[in-house]
Formats: sequence, C-alpha cells, structure tokens
Amino acid sequence: MHEGHRQRLKKRFLEEGLDGFTDVQALELLLFYAIPRADTNPAAHALLEHFGSLSQVLEADPGELTKVPGVGESAALLLHLVPQLGRMYMVDRTSAAQVLPTLESCAQYLVPRFFGRKTETVFLLCLDAKCKVISCKKIGEGNVNSTSISVRKVVETALREGASAVVLGHNHPSGIAVPSPEDIETTLRVAEGLNSVDIRLADHIVVADDDYVSMVQSKYLPDIYPFQ
Repeated sequence: MHEGHRQRLKKRFLEEGLDGFTDVQALELLLFYAIPRADTNPAAHALLEHFGSLSQVLEADPGELTKVPGVGESAALLLHLVPQLGRMYMVDRTSAAQVLPTLESCAQYLVPRFFGRKTETVFLLCLDAKCKVISCKKIGEGNVNSTSISVRKVVETALREGASAVVLGHNHPSGIAVPSPEDIETTLRVAEGLNSVDIRLADHIVVADDDYVSMVQSKYLPDIYPFQ
C-alpha cells in the first residue's frame, strides 16, 4: 500500500508540481528519499505539529528535528539541506548578471544571499569603475555594528579586491527591513573610511525576507551611482 502511495505521489508531482500539495504531502514526498521503506505520513504530521509550519520545519536545527518520532539523522540532514540548496540556486541565478548598472540591480544581486539565514550576516559587493562585479564576500555574522564588521575589515576587503565602489548588505532575520540607528551610524563610518582610500560606498541595503531598504533611496546616503 505504501509503495503504491509513493508512486502515485511521485507521479502527481511530476505531472502537476507542488502547487496542489498540502504541507504534509510535500514533506511526505521529500522524506521518501531519506526514509526508503516506512510510511512517511506520520513523520510529516509529527514534524508540522512539533514545529508549527513547513518553514519552521525546514529552518529547524538538525538536532531538534531528530527528536521528532520517525525522523532520523538522514531525514534531518535532508530537511536542513533544502533551504540552503534553495539559497544556492537563487544566488546562482542572479550571479549571471555580472554588470550591475543600477542600485536596484545591486539589491537584486544581494537579496538572494540572505535567503533562509537565521542570523545577521554581512556581505560586501565589490564593483569596478564600470559597475562590473569583482566579488561578493561574506565578511561577518552578528550585528552589523559589532566588531565582526569593523570599518577596517570593510576597507581592507575592498582594497584587496581592487574595488572602485562597494555595496554593503546585511539582514534583519527577525525584524523588518528598516535601518536601525546603529545601522545608520555604522554605515556613515564605513563610508568615511572607504572615502579615505578613494573607494565609494555606493549603497547599504537592509534585507528582511524578500523585502529590502536602500539607504541611498531612503536618503541616508548620497546617490553616487552610477559613478560620476
């Protein structure tokens, strides 16, 4: 019976995609590949009951996942892999755009890098004088105004990459995409430090989920993009 159910669910997915699936059915299908013989329906129900939603299941720590009946190490690893693989997919799609002619295109390039992250993370997008991407590096985790994102670290990274300008990006995992007073203060210090070595801070974007706020567009920084 379970084998027939698996084949029917797989066939339905191939024909229709996940749009018509419930959260339980989507989890069932995914768990097929970590639990090859047992009925995965009870584990899918237990996961949703324990964590409250599909997103919380996929964002849960693997150690917590294995506390749910029917979920072993392999299943926990597979569930934990999904959002991170999704982030890699989204980053790969945007990375094809190697020239970023507007602030909006810079933001669109950066936003996917924060997908599924549960801690504050800071990225530095380095650009040459023609708005071409040189690199995009993770330079810290934690609060944007912490020692892990010092002005010195930003300046050293930009100099090492040979950047003419940079765009700073960080996320608010449990908040909204509005710069805090600390974000603004740090941004101004970073801009001053970069300016001292003739590198421009083109923008600083704050990301929350799929939303973002540009500090240039919000008038916290002057608009110097494209370069003049």
